[in-house]
Amino acid sequence: MLAATALTTVPTLAETPDPIVTQADQHPENWPTHGRTYAEQRYSPLDQINTQTISHLHLAWYQDFETNRGQEATPLVINGIMYASTNWSHVKAYDAATGKLLWHYNPAVPGAAAAKGCCDTVNRGVAYWKNRIYVGTFDGRLVALDAKTGSVVWSVNTIPKDAALGDIRSYTVDGAPRVVNGIVVIGNGGAEFGVRGFVSGFNAKTGALKWRFYTVPAPNNKADGAVSDNVLHKVAYPTWSPTGGWVHSGGGGTVWDSIVYDPKTDLLYIGVGNGSPWNYKFRSNGVGDNLFLGSIVALKPETGEYVWHFQETPKDQWDFTASQPMMTLDLPIQGVMRHVLVQAPKNGFFYILDAQTGEFLSAVPYTFQNWAKSINPKTGRPDINPDALWSVTGKTWMGIPGSLGGHNWAPMAYSPKTGLIYIPAQQLPEPFSTNPHLKLHKQGVNLGIDMTGLPDDPKVLDTVSKTVKGWLLAWDPVKQKAAYTVPHPAPWNGGVLATGGDLVFQGLSTGEFNAYRANDGKQVFSFNAQTGIVAPPITYSVNGKQYIAVEVGWGGVFPLMGGALARLHNSSVNRSRILVFTLDGQENLPEPENTAPSPKAPEGKFNAEKAASGYPLFQQYCLACHGDNAIGGGVLPDLRWSAFINTQDSFNSVAAQGALATFGMVGFKNELSDKQIEDIRNFLLKRASDSYANLHK
Repeated sequence: MLAATALTTVPTLAETPDPIVTQADQHPENWPTHGRTYAEQRYSPLDQINTQTISHLHLAWYQDFETNRGQEATPLVINGIMYASTNWSHVKAYDAATGKLLWHYNPAVPGAAAAKGCCDTVNRGVAYWKNRIYVGTFDGRLVALDAKTGSVVWSVNTIPKDAALGDIRSYTVDGAPRVVNGIVVIGNGGAEFGVRGFVSGFNAKTGALKWRFYTVPAPNNKADGAVSDNVLHKVAYPTWSPTGGWVHSGGGGTVWDSIVYDPKTDLLYIGVGNGSPWNYKFRSNGVGDNLFLGSIVALKPETGEYVWHFQETPKDQWDFTASQPMMTLDLPIQGVMRHVLVQAPKNGFFYILDAQTGEFLSAVPYTFQNWAKSINPKTGRPDINPDALWSVTGKTWMGIPGSLGGHNWAPMAYSPKTGLIYIPAQQLPEPFSTNPHLKLHKQGVNLGIDMTGLPDDPKVLDTVSKTVKGWLLAWDPVKQKAAYTVPHPAPWNGGVLATGGDLVFQGLSTGEFNAYRANDGKQVFSFNAQTGIVAPPITYSVNGKQYIAVEVGWGGVFPLMGGALARLHNSSVNRSRILVFTLDGQENLPEPENTAPSPKAPEGKFNAEKAASGYPLFQQYCLACHGDNAIGGGVLPDLRWSAFINTQDSFNSVAAQGALATFGMVGFKNELSDKQIEDIRNFLLKRASDSYANLHK
């Protein structure tokens, strides 16, 4: 970690503050920013709904969304108006008490943009500042909307041109912007495909670019004219091999989710993601820590200037991002009250850093992990298990956590009443092995790992499924241990809300929306949402009445890529809605209709040799959306039962020519030959035949 830069003066503000955002604690009826306040604790003091009244909680209103893909957003509520973003980056304004739609903004994201994202075309939320709503669109724009009408005030492309990366660039934006002193801050995703990460600050009034900070160096240590040039040149570049594959793949390091502003330190904290590709041997010749991958970086919000960094996962090759939600707290550390930044990232350790200086204070496992023997108590540097360096050893490594982490993007919450942090924890082991035929693809993921999936064998799946689990973890950050856990039926559950009513709310992947007593985890409420939930709840009040709201809709990377495991853990038909609850609510959901296609025997015959050749191609190019081993996880169509696979012409029109590009299914004619596409079709026919036979044994 580089020594911190002293903060001796508070910089001149870009404009006068917006008290709705900056004084959120004085107006608990609102939920005006991503974590309710800048501290991102996701705690509300509202207590009308509490352990005594929870039995009267019922649905007040709901609204269906225009797509049944996954929903991950945190809605905002300001003065009785709710602003909710949805999949494909739509934004809707509702009367927060009645659910009446006030306006709807459709950014018209091209369907083909879906192929540039690893993890669904989701959106995690909007930002508010001075009567404007700001949304990042999946295709890389930042759009300012009039909060009253939804009309576009300005729109800018956040993605710079980079000739060095050519046509493998696959930037997306699905995270929520933050607004600090009139500057809109936004990052991006795409490290699984081949990009170079950065975060940008734009003028909230005009959309003009104020600053840009790249998180990894440019090839040959080239300057970009960005605010990050000096620190990348002196600090980051020496931690990369100058001849590694990163000079072509971009290196990764995207800031795809967590961004936190702390008024006490006047610092902006960004969580930096994984390397591109994951394969450290290819990416950096097995050399160096690769800064700022897997790091928390503190910047000056007015200028984007570097202040300090802390790297949680050097030599990342497990997709152990530091992009998971962070929050600021005041905690007693060894008897002294400290203002700290805390995070439970993918790698399985709960970190506490001094928020002002970045000083490492502690890191304790919050779940089982086997990649690091220990964390140095003075430096915070992990003692990495040599066997975990799979890209260097060339041997398969069964990692726990896997790439989906012990905790992913789903937000955690803190209750000052209990002193506990509530974490949506999970265990999803994963084998890591080098792809012996690694090359960089123009389309499809560029991970540098063997994409061989799980065999479609009930015995194997049953064994693996028993190691896969999810739970609500109530973590005591002072004692640095679990206060209690609430086991869940499956992983990939929703974010968490803590309230002054001594309650913790969380939606589950299996479709329940639950409330637990905050002090002991006893379940006191459950509602059947009819679909998996991954988004976090919020609470607000209108005219003295408290409401609880949550977006529902099964989606994200696990449902898309998880294949049989995702299907085992969620067999419901996907639906996307917003649900809003209050005491003595009178609304009910309609009876669900089962619209899932019935498995049918394929009409076409497969060629075994072509099917064998098509398997690795499917895993490389199609798995990210259509599931490991061609088993759909419940969000997008399960290709085993698609009519398009029955004839070569129909399949080619979609897979090669892009006949369904409007719906997100791009054509691969520029990356795959007709023969390769036909091999994939034969693989799908074989999977359909085998699966249908297994269903009718």
